[in-house]
Amino acid sequence: MPDGEIFIVDDEPSVLTAMSAALRLEGFQVTGFADGAAFLTAAKARTPLCVLLDVQMPGRSGLDILKELNAEHYPAPIFIISGAGDIPMAVEAIRNGALDFIEKPFDARTVVARVREAVEAWGQRGQANGRGIPADFDGSDQLTLRERDVLGQIAAGASNKEAGRKLGISPRTVEVHRARIMEKLGARNAADLVRIVLSQKRA
Repeated sequence: MPDGEIFIVDDEPSVLTAMSAALRLEGFQVTGFADGAAFLTAAKARTPLCVLLDVQMPGRSGLDILKELNAEHYPAPIFIISGAGDIPMAVEAIRNGALDFIEKPFDARTVVARVREAVEAWGQRGQANGRGIPADFDGSDQLTLRERDVLGQIAAGASNKEAGRKLGISPRTVEVHRARIMEKLGARNAADLVRIVLSQKRA
């Protein structure tokens, strides 16, 4: 995966420096941003391979930036970087289009591995989107594209871990999406979800 550009948005110079160094060693180009405004300008002008965005930014938060960028439809995966106390905000970020979150403190090698997995999965998502589920079923219009990805994995019988590996996200994030899908479709469990989907297939 050579020569791809990664955007890192973090107002902590030490974090920005450490992540940039680790990613450059792996052959990525890295562009760092200390504030959301500069990042948004760049993100609207060109598309990176991946974005690492701190949830706690001065001025506009990571959540505000995701909403302004319309992250659900942005053509690159976006990771939210969060501290332990920011997990509810990170979950909200996922609901607003972030692919996954990386919790501080983190190991630079872990970040590189997560970025590689996400970029590889993102490149294959056109082939895997909604695999195994029909285009339309009762409640399908309520689901985001990413929720459809996760539902496709659930319908295929994948565990949270297997679904996460295929989609380039953590099992914890799969569970966030699963709970959201169940809430939207009025399902009590995974079996209910599959029944909702398959009943439309048979119809």
